[in-house]
Amino acid sequence: MDFLSFLSQHVVMLDGGMGTLLQAQGLRPGELPERWCITKPEAVTAVHRAYFDAGSNVVATNTFGANILKYSEAELSDIITAAVGCARRAAAECERAGERFVALDIGPTGRLLAPLGDLDVEDAIAVFRKTAALGAAAGVDLILVETMNDAYETRAALIGVREACDLPIVVTNAYGADGRLTTGATPEAMAVLCEALGAAAVGANCSLGPRELAPVVRELLATADIPVVLKPNAGLPRTEGGCTVYDVSPTEFAEAIAPLVGEGVRAVGGCCGTTPDYIAALTAATEGLAPRPIEKKSLTAVTSYTHAVRFGEGPILIGERINPTGKRRFREALLSGDTDYILREAVAEEEAGAQILDVNVGLPELCEATVLAQTVGEIQAISALPLCIDTASPAAMERALRRYNGKPLLNSVNGKQESLDAVLPLAKKYGAAVIALTLDEGGIPETAEGRVAIAERIIREAARYGIDKKDIIFDTLTLTVSADPTAARTTLSALREIRTRLGCHTSLGVSNVSFGLPARDGVNATFFAMALEAGLSAAIMNPHSAAMMQVYYSARALLGQDPSCAAYIKAAEGFATVTAAKAAPSITEGEATHSPLYTAILRGLREGAGAAAEQALAERAPLDVVNEDVIPALNEVGAGYEAGRIYLPALLISAEAAGVAFERIKARLTAEGSAPAERGPFVLATVRGDIHDIGKNIVRLILENYGFRVIDLGRDVPPEQIVSAVLAHSAPLCGLSALMTTTVPAMQETVAALKREAPFCRTVVGGAVLTAEVAAAMGADRYAPDPMEAVRFANEILGGNDRA
Repeated sequence: MDFLSFLSQHVVMLDGGMGTLLQAQGLRPGELPERWCITKPEAVTAVHRAYFDAGSNVVATNTFGANILKYSEAELSDIITAAVGCARRAAAECERAGERFVALDIGPTGRLLAPLGDLDVEDAIAVFRKTAALGAAAGVDLILVETMNDAYETRAALIGVREACDLPIVVTNAYGADGRLTTGATPEAMAVLCEALGAAAVGANCSLGPRELAPVVRELLATADIPVVLKPNAGLPRTEGGCTVYDVSPTEFAEAIAPLVGEGVRAVGGCCGTTPDYIAALTAATEGLAPRPIEKKSLTAVTSYTHAVRFGEGPILIGERINPTGKRRFREALLSGDTDYILREAVAEEEAGAQILDVNVGLPELCEATVLAQTVGEIQAISALPLCIDTASPAAMERALRRYNGKPLLNSVNGKQESLDAVLPLAKKYGAAVIALTLDEGGIPETAEGRVAIAERIIREAARYGIDKKDIIFDTLTLTVSADPTAARTTLSALREIRTRLGCHTSLGVSNVSFGLPARDGVNATFFAMALEAGLSAAIMNPHSAAMMQVYYSARALLGQDPSCAAYIKAAEGFATVTAAKAAPSITEGEATHSPLYTAILRGLREGAGAAAEQALAERAPLDVVNEDVIPALNEVGAGYEAGRIYLPALLISAEAAGVAFERIKARLTAEGSAPAERGPFVLATVRGDIHDIGKNIVRLILENYGFRVIDLGRDVPPEQIVSAVLAHSAPLCGLSALMTTTVPAMQETVAALKREAPFCRTVVGGAVLTAEVAAAMGADRYAPDPMEAVRFANEILGGNDRA
């Protein structure tokens, strides 16, 4: 039986941890566990066999950290071939009855993707494509992409694996205590994203114990139309006698997971701290449980890197202003490369209430494919809203789709066979929902029946590519009533039929109805209200129109989608008309009291921050600009991050904007001969054996923008090199990072070496496998669960802004 068939009919038992078991057999701190597949294959095989004997149906190869960023291509090929051989031998040697499968284990690259980090998404896709291709050639049954803590890297992994092979892909993400990924994604967003990109199953692993991950799993179950997977840690780690142990026993572990199987979880296993004893207990606790049928939710949704926007829960507003059509200033910004203006439009639409931003950069003078991809990336760096990629060019579509972070909305496809053949394969490959225009080779039908017939044909064509009708949003085409008095009625009739009879969601470009008429806002708003009554799901519109927004908030209140009319009352206080010809405001009323530099940093507008810094320096002393604008803005962003109001990408983009301002300020101080000494130095390193430096790089960026001099030693750094750097620079502070359980001993060794040889240096440690208790037990001076804690610690030791 193949894996997908087995998954559809059974509760699947996965395996548990690998690294801690290899440590028990002699894996040294900092030693790369993947190499044991070649040097000590009998030890790796024994671990796999123990899991099969305990009841596992699937074991994951010992390849979690194996990729071309860490190994040469030849060595990577040898490791993966050997790893698959170890798992296959274990399966052959197991005498326990049952199906047995081998999964190629693929972990994160350890690097943050651009624009937040230094790894381009195309390079990330290539890394995952190469690993998956080698695994498929070695004969695995499925691909396990696990412990991903970033939506963008998860998406790159899915695209890369799918480009390499057609094996089933199981994806599990590592969620924090707040129920989100490090970069902010909710379980709902990840379920929507992974399902759209063709994952066979989606779930959660690592980071927390089974009880803590239960809310995450329930959110996945409430969203996904595919099986849900759970592989938690054995609780939280602590140190006993110098060893890391976990606080949940095998029996407690099994007792916490079994009820979740009853709720619908289809595949279960363990991560850090779990052993064959845990899998044996879990096998016994779930024995006899029949898999609960997967309830089809048929949700229509798109996502950004943080959250999903669902169709059908109320009218969705798609901002229309990032489009050069009829907008002279926007056209000028595109032609001159004025990215800051475009980003300010995006910010303004988000502040005005748009839930999705339509992005169109089509000008004949530009290379649309290049500019669209760049613009999508720039907007996603400063806005957490999903985007609607609006282009008629398949080449531009694909460039933008490859770089998009989430599940996008694609505008558009139509009933022409040429359009269907070009757009639908792209929508399928990149997991996009599509807006479908009800026109074909014969043009726009004059009757509602003609437009509905085109919609039915598009549904049939989409099904050929495996695209469900839930991912098709139909636009029945708004035509100008001044040219055709029946135009609005025909559009609304077709819209109502598609919504009620075909069961599909709908969208309209509302303002087209009023072309050629005076006082257009009133006509647009009335048509918008009529369309909502007819079943309109989403409107591409100007969110700065008071008339349109009044209809929107009024409709939500009247339809029972606004409890106590709270949203209406709040919005009514600030209704203000902004015409389509007038530029939208770039800051909120609350931000008007702050300087342009403060606001640019708050919003992550890098070009704006540079210009605003120059303006501020013309009026005030450089250090006053730092203390009155830069540091307070960083503090506000940091407070928002710690309170959960903003997420890591926004924090990093604001830090980069502050960095641009700092460079202008430093240049002025240097020219005046009064450049201030940086505080520090602060030595940073990811410990020996660990190639994951996302956390370290984030801390470095934030520290630098608070004025600290950072000496970054990189990844996989041995203790003696760290000690040497601390001594050479007389560094009063050292930060250490580790992601994997197997590298915690290397961190302990490093902390001990620093205490012994550089007692003047204070240490701060962080990483997914650490807790405050573990940090204290190893002798570290501070545990930093986030970058702002590292800033606070540095300020305590070296002095600085006490609000950090």
